[in-house]
Amino acid sequence: MTKRAKQITDIEGTFELHNGVKMPYFGLGVYLSEDGQEVINAVKWAIEAGYRHIDTASIYENEEGVGEGLRQSGINREDVFVVSKVWNSDQGYESTLKAFDDSLKRLNLDYLDLYLIHWPVKGKFKATWRALEHLYREKKIRAIGVSNFMKHHLEDLLQTAEIVPMVNQMEFHPYLVQQELIDYCNAHKIQYEAWSPMMQGRIFDLESIKKIGLKYGKSPAQVVLRWDLQKGVITIPKSAKKDRIINNANLFDFELSNEDMAYLDSLEKGQRFGPDPDNFDF
Repeated sequence: MTKRAKQITDIEGTFELHNGVKMPYFGLGVYLSEDGQEVINAVKWAIEAGYRHIDTASIYENEEGVGEGLRQSGINREDVFVVSKVWNSDQGYESTLKAFDDSLKRLNLDYLDLYLIHWPVKGKFKATWRALEHLYREKKIRAIGVSNFMKHHLEDLLQTAEIVPMVNQMEFHPYLVQQELIDYCNAHKIQYEAWSPMMQGRIFDLESIKKIGLKYGKSPAQVVLRWDLQKGVITIPKSAKKDRIINNANLFDFELSNEDMAYLDSLEKGQRFGPDPDNFDF
């Protein structure tokens, strides 16, 4: 059993961030979910299925639909953890403050639970972080963090940061574990979070993961998402399909053995299916 496995109890369970905020360890990602009815439905189905964490970003161009889905779901605002991100072209101090206000308006919310720097734009992310620190002190955001920050990006940021990021959201799956980065984040109390946990669907082609699934009566997706949680990694699988949204959350009636956890760790290849944080041009 891993250090955090005992805490993994149900879909509304949380990991505590270093500022005391409790972040649901399982959520819905809405990347590529079309604004309007598609994302509205996805959010409503997720809330109905027990999800209490929704992750969007300004670049996804679906914040309005996410906000509408939350309203139509009827959930109390304080009962759902809403995340968005500042896009690269909006980075910088003043422009980040404006981008945040624009995101809030589109979501039709008074505050965000977590706001992230989407990518480490060279020469800009430190000023962007100062803006996030300001918004956090103004109590417009309950927690602040980063996304796609490698160890050297974090080391650079921490030279001037007054507040240590609460979260680092990274591409994370069996072919890209980056245990050294996880260990660094854990040492600095930065919560690790996975995007693309299913390798953009490629896990369904891996016979070894199918075999593990058969042992527990679970799908490859459920095996990998459970692995995330037992490693203490928050995970936000994306889907706009009702049955998949429901099935992805069926993770709380089994526990992977230490052997199966170690096997999934051993698949590490350093292989990305998304952009490289050290080499992106957007």
